[in-house]
Amino acid sequence: MSWIQKLYDTYEQCAGLPQFANHPLLPISHTIQQAHVEITLDGNGNFRRAQVIPKIEITLPATEKSAARTSGESPHPLCDKVQYCASDYPKHGGKKKSYYLSYIEQLTNWTKSSFSHPKAKAVLDYVRKGTIVADLVREKVLCVDDDGVLLSATKPDQPTPEIFKYLTAKEGKRDQGDAFIRWRVEKPGDLIPETWEDQSLMEAWIGFDASQNQAEGFCMVTGQSMVLAQSHPKRLRHGGDGAKLISSNDLSGFTFLGRFTDADQALGVGFEVTQKAHNALRWLLTSERKQAFRSGDQVVVAWAVSGMSLPDPFVNSAEMFGLETEQKDVAATYQGDAGQAFAGRLNKCIAGYRARLGSTDEIVVMALDSATPGRMAITYYRELTGSKFLERIQLWHESCAWHQNFSKNLKFVGVPSPRDIAEAAYGRHVEGKSGEKLRKATVERLLPCIVDGRPIPRDLVESTVHRTTNRSGLEKWEWEKNLGIACALFRGHHKQRSYHMALEHDRTSRDYLFGRLLSVADHLENRALFVAGEKRDTTAAKLMQRFSDHPCSTWRTIELSLSPYKTRLRSKRPAFLAAMEKLTDEIVSAFNGQDFMSETRLSGEFLLGYHCQRQALRPKDESNTTEDTTENQTNQGE
Repeated sequence: MSWIQKLYDTYEQCAGLPQFANHPLLPISHTIQQAHVEITLDGNGNFRRAQVIPKIEITLPATEKSAARTSGESPHPLCDKVQYCASDYPKHGGKKKSYYLSYIEQLTNWTKSSFSHPKAKAVLDYVRKGTIVADLVREKVLCVDDDGVLLSATKPDQPTPEIFKYLTAKEGKRDQGDAFIRWRVEKPGDLIPETWEDQSLMEAWIGFDASQNQAEGFCMVTGQSMVLAQSHPKRLRHGGDGAKLISSNDLSGFTFLGRFTDADQALGVGFEVTQKAHNALRWLLTSERKQAFRSGDQVVVAWAVSGMSLPDPFVNSAEMFGLETEQKDVAATYQGDAGQAFAGRLNKCIAGYRARLGSTDEIVVMALDSATPGRMAITYYRELTGSKFLERIQLWHESCAWHQNFSKNLKFVGVPSPRDIAEAAYGRHVEGKSGEKLRKATVERLLPCIVDGRPIPRDLVESTVHRTTNRSGLEKWEWEKNLGIACALFRGHHKQRSYHMALEHDRTSRDYLFGRLLSVADHLENRALFVAGEKRDTTAAKLMQRFSDHPCSTWRTIELSLSPYKTRLRSKRPAFLAAMEKLTDEIVSAFNGQDFMSETRLSGEFLLGYHCQRQALRPKDESNTTEDTTENQTNQGE
C-alpha cells in the first residue's frame, strides 16, 4: 500500500500551495465530470436562461457512491444528468429510468442540515417545480418531436441539434436524458455565480458528506481508526475513465473464497485517505502538470512527493534541454566533439534540479494500465531518493547519447524518447490501435532501463539495428532518424566499450572498421554523382543490408562498382580522390589478422563506425551540397 501512502502524502504537502493556484488539487467529496448544459437561476430558484456548452470538465460535489458509479441509482447531490434532475423527463418520453426521487431526497437532506448553502437551496426550489425539460425545450437546448417526445435521432434532411454534437451515440441513437446539467445562481453582490467554482458551497458539501459517513474501522494506510471508504474513485486518467485501482463488488462471497466475510476485512482504507490519494493521482495525470507519459490506456507518471518539479524521464534530450538551445549547438561546425558539449549541458541541467530538489526528497515512478474498462493495474512502481533519481536520469542521457537527425528542423545530440525507440524498433507495427499493445510493452520494458539503470533489452537493440540496415526499405528521413536511434541504443547497451560520439581512429575492431569503409565508399560515390549532377542512391546505400550480413564479399562488389566514379573524379577532383583512396588504405590496413576476410555478420557497431566516419567527412552544417566547402575541407585534411 505504499503507493497510496505516497499519493496521500503528496496531497497533504501540495494542497493549498500558491504555485499550484492555477491548477489546484480536487477537494475531497468532489469529482470531475463533463457538462453539456448550463442552466442559470436567480437567488430564489427562478429560471433565467439555459445554453448548450461544449464538453467541459467541472468540479462538482459527489457522494462516495456517485463518484464511483457506473450504473444504478447513485445521484450526485447538485449537478447531474437530466435523467436525475428533471421530474418531467418521463413525461417527455424519456427511455431511461428516472432517478428524480433519490436526487431530490438527497438535495433536500443537504439543504435541511446545518451545512445548507443558499445556492443549493435555489437549485432545490427550481427542481421542485418540475419544468426542467420544458424549459430546456423552450430554450432550444433539448429537442422534441411534434408529440413532445425527446428525439433520439434526426432525419437526414434535418439539421443536427447542437446537443447531439456532445452526447455519446449508442447504436446510432442519443439519449438526451444523458445531458449533464451544471448550475449558475445569480445573486446581487455575488461575484461567483458558478456553483462549480464557489469555495463556500464546496466546503458546505464536504461538511455534510463527512457527517453522513459512520462506518469506522482500521485504515491500513495510516494505521488509525477512522471512517472507512465503501468504494473508491474512478475517472483517474480522463473524464470518461471507468477503471479503478481498488474495487470490490462481490456480495456473494465467490471472490473472497471463504477467507473474508466482507471487503473491509481484505482491505480497509479511510474515506479521506482514498479521496485525497486518488485526487492527487488525478492531479498528477492531468495535461497541465505535464508529468505523465501516455500511450493509449497506459500512463506513466513520475513525481516528487514534495511537489518539486522533476526532469521528465520520458522525453528526448531536445525536449529536456529546450529545442532552441539544441538547435544553436547543431548549427555549429562539427569539430570532432566526442560528447563534451552535450555532457556540459546535461550536467548544467541536472545541477539546476539538484539545487531545487533535496537529495533525500521522495520520488515515485508509477505506471498504470487497464486490460478491461473497469479494472486498472499498477504495472511498474519505484520509490527513489532525489539524488538517486537524478543520477539515473543523467546516466540514461549520458550512456545513450548520440547525434539524432529527426528532421530538417530537429537535430540534436542526446537520447530519443521511449516512443521514438518503439517506432524505430518495430516501424508500422506500433501504429494505430493494432500496434498499441506492442508500443505499450516496449515502453514498459524501457522503464527499468531509465529508472533502474538496467541494460537495454538486446532484442530491442537488434531489431532497431536490423531495420536501420534495411536502408532501401525506409524513407530517407526515416532512415536518418533510425540511424541515430540505433547508434544510441547500441552505445547504451554496451556501456563498457565506452564508445565516443566522434570518430575514434584508434578503435580497430572489425565491425567498426567495416562501417568506416562503407561510409567512405558512400561519400566517394556521392561526390561523383554530385559532380555529374545526378541524384540517386549510392551502391553502398543499396547494399547496406547485404553488407551487414556478408561484409567481405559485398565490399568487393562495392569496390568494383566505384571504378567509373573514380575515373570521373580523377579528372575533375583528383585531390579529393587521392584523399579518399588514402583513407581507404588506412582503414583496411588497420584490420587485425584475417578479420577483413571474415564473412561473419556485423553487429550494430558498424553503424557507429559508419555514422562517425560520415560525420567526420561532412561539415556539421550539412553544406556538402556546396562543392567548395567540402573540397576545402578535404584539402585541409591532406
